[in-house]
Amino acid sequence: MKAKEIREKSMPELKEQLAKLKEELFNLRFQHAINQLDNPMRIAAVKKDIARVQTVIRELELQDGANA
Repeated sequence: MKAKEIREKSMPELKEQLAKLKEELFNLRFQHAINQLDNPMRIAAVKKDIARVQTVIRELELQDGANA
C-alpha cells in the first residue's frame, strides 16, 4: 500500500483500514508462533502499512486542529 493511496481515503476509511491491518498482524504473529507462516516478511510489510496509516491519521488530526 502506498502513502498516496492512503491519503486519498477519508478518516473513517482510514480507521477501518487500521483495524483490518492490526487484525492481520495479530493473525500473522499467531501463525508465526505455531510455525505455519509462509512469508515472514509479510509481518514487516503489515507493520509498515500500519505506521503509514497512523501517520496519515495524525496528519489529518493536525490539519483539523490548525484549521479550527
